[in-house]
Amino acid sequence: HVQLVESGGGSVQAGGSLRLSCDASGYTRNTHCLGWFRESPGKSREGVAGMAVRGVPTYADSVKGRFSISRDNARNTLELQMNNVNPEDSGTYFCAGSSDGCYSGLRCWRLGMCYYGVFGQWTQVTVS
Repeated sequence: HVQLVESGGGSVQAGGSLRLSCDASGYTRNTHCLGWFRESPGKSREGVAGMAVRGVPTYADSVKGRFSISRDNARNTLELQMNNVNPEDSGTYFCAGSSDGCYSGLRCWRLGMCYYGVFGQWTQVTVS
């Protein structure tokens, strides 16, 4: 049962832009926080951007000023606008949601004040 569905990945040249979308309408357990994480070869999973339902966005230092996260609480969707991308932004991107399981043993990742324990399938971003 897929709860978080990413779209919008692809290939882009350095300096270009890409927009990722996440349909979280099927994820109803805990949507307090929604965010984006990424993985790349040789690197551990990294929080990119996230925000609580009425919070201010949190960004990784590496993307501040270039990426912008937004969410539509009514539709339960999330987007990530990626501008001025560079090859280090390449990777597998995951939409993520907070989980109550984070407080009872589920392995979770922290970004800002939120703990994320549910991840979508992924979407690939390649910057050349």
